[in-house]
Amino acid sequence: MTNPVEHPGSDAFMTSLAGLAHGMEGLAQDAAALQIREVRLLAAAAALAEKTAAGSPAKVREQDMALRSISAELAGIMRIADRTMQRRIDEARTIVEDYTAALDAWEAGRIVRGHVLTIVAAGSVLPPELRGQFAESAIPKCERDTPNRVRPALEMLAQHLHPRSFAERHEAAAAGRCVRIVPGSNGMSELIAKMPTAIAEGIHDRLTQMGRAIIDTRGERAAGGGLTLGIDGSDESRAEIVSTDARTMDQVRADLFADLLLAGTPALDDTRDTSAGPLGKIRARIQVVIPAHALAGDDHDACDLVGRSPIDAATARQLAAGNRQWERLLTHPVTGTVLAVDSYRVPEKMRRYLQARDQHCRFPGCRQAAIRCEVDHSEDHALGGKTNTCNLCHLCQRHHSMKHFTCWRVRQLLGGVLEWTSPLGRIYREDAPAPAVAFTPAIVTPTEAAPF
Repeated sequence: MTNPVEHPGSDAFMTSLAGLAHGMEGLAQDAAALQIREVRLLAAAAALAEKTAAGSPAKVREQDMALRSISAELAGIMRIADRTMQRRIDEARTIVEDYTAALDAWEAGRIVRGHVLTIVAAGSVLPPELRGQFAESAIPKCERDTPNRVRPALEMLAQHLHPRSFAERHEAAAAGRCVRIVPGSNGMSELIAKMPTAIAEGIHDRLTQMGRAIIDTRGERAAGGGLTLGIDGSDESRAEIVSTDARTMDQVRADLFADLLLAGTPALDDTRDTSAGPLGKIRARIQVVIPAHALAGDDHDACDLVGRSPIDAATARQLAAGNRQWERLLTHPVTGTVLAVDSYRVPEKMRRYLQARDQHCRFPGCRQAAIRCEVDHSEDHALGGKTNTCNLCHLCQRHHSMKHFTCWRVRQLLGGVLEWTSPLGRIYREDAPAPAVAFTPAIVTPTEAAPF
């Protein structure tokens, strides 16, 4: 008797996949129960250290020594470093004491460990007395999405709840900007720049675009594209150098970084002798969501650098007003509804609307920014799908390909909601990210109305 062929979509394949899914569900439940037990046990270790030092005139030192001793004991059992164990004890105590609601939601199966850690990380900017309130507001958001996707919303929520304005805190943090070098091994070092997020993201984005341009045109340039690069200046020498270029994107980014800082121009720019070659003209792209009150001058809340982290309102306003490559999204300060979409350039209107609506790749759990994604027809155009906003969404290259070449299927419902169906028939609902986009007609006053 021969074994059935388990090709995708066959009964044998689906049976095997169903078994894997069932096993993973049980494993996830068992793992969560063990993780919660560990958190409570480690929190009890912290409480024991505090109780041991209670009443001592040198309470702080005694408690620290007791905690070190307990950490070393438990670390020996777990075969990890005692410092690592002490960090885990501190983390567990923070969860149990400051984020009780999150721990209860985790225990009830409403959220997972990743959500709890994301809540703790986002809430770390808040004073302890506000963390409970923050957790209560964060849990409903976590129930609707994956930890990495909900992180930006939680960071923005924490910034909003903070008693000090984000602009004030950013100004103090920006005073600590610096560049430092960390010597490494084998003749390598790390050059670390601490700077405002928008600037750092812009630098990385521009290096990525330049690196992609270099990698994607290797064949064309090796064939003799007029590259002014080579040891002896000959076409053969230039072609050989380019044809043997097998650097990864990370390596190209690092080389470009050094080229720009040391020489002011990329070494592989084929027109670097001019004032601005093709690579030199590449500029960074960043997508920022600016609440209407922040655009009007309110500095208390942060603005959302889509796909990354909050930035201060003053930087967001400067970027929105002073660079033609930035698009502006005006959002309602209370509901989050987009009131208007503006741009200094004139992009294709439907694509602009979709970027404002989707913000990122619409496959469950993916946060690749929409500006780096592809617009996909939910119902294939070749099968009659229409090119309209009710049939279009942004998918990154990975998930766009997966939609077309695997058994995953998607259906778009009203309001930009996507309903993904896995090969096993499991349904994953992907709501349109907040703020939801709503365009409304302009209100014409009687004095502005045209006469009959």
